[in-house]
Amino acid sequence: MEIAISAQKGDGVDTLLEELVVRLPEGPPLYPEDWVVDQTMQQLAAEMVREKVLYFTNHEVPHAVAVEVEEWQEKEHALYIRMTINVERDSQKGIVIGAGGAMLKRIGSAARPDIERLVEQRVFLDLWVKTRPNWRNDTAALGWLGYRLKDWQ
Repeated sequence: MEIAISAQKGDGVDTLLEELVVRLPEGPPLYPEDWVVDQTMQQLAAEMVREKVLYFTNHEVPHAVAVEVEEWQEKEHALYIRMTINVERDSQKGIVIGAGGAMLKRIGSAARPDIERLVEQRVFLDLWVKTRPNWRNDTAALGWLGYRLKDWQ
């Protein structure tokens, strides 16, 4: 069966969805109905920081960046979040920190509003950068940083 659709006009989308539902196998729900994503708030916040690192450093720091939530604590006036940005080489660490800490400040200033919208409260974001050589090739480090190898195999 062929279905003509137009993403621009929205034509045929309802028909496509109906046909997909008819063809999908029935089974139990994989997640509770109230779940929007299968990640914790901490994981989402860490990904927001990682996104800003990659955005602002462009091609200088390829995908050798992992962000780890070290502390997540409710304080009197704000949520205190301390994260470590892990890179593989000292040269990458210098790029992420920037001259006088300017790049790290830029990353934090851009990520904070996104995180505040996510958690719906004020956030004090404390960012650190550490060099962890070859973390992408270390199975223990990948697990420790929250990456599950079985998801990639």
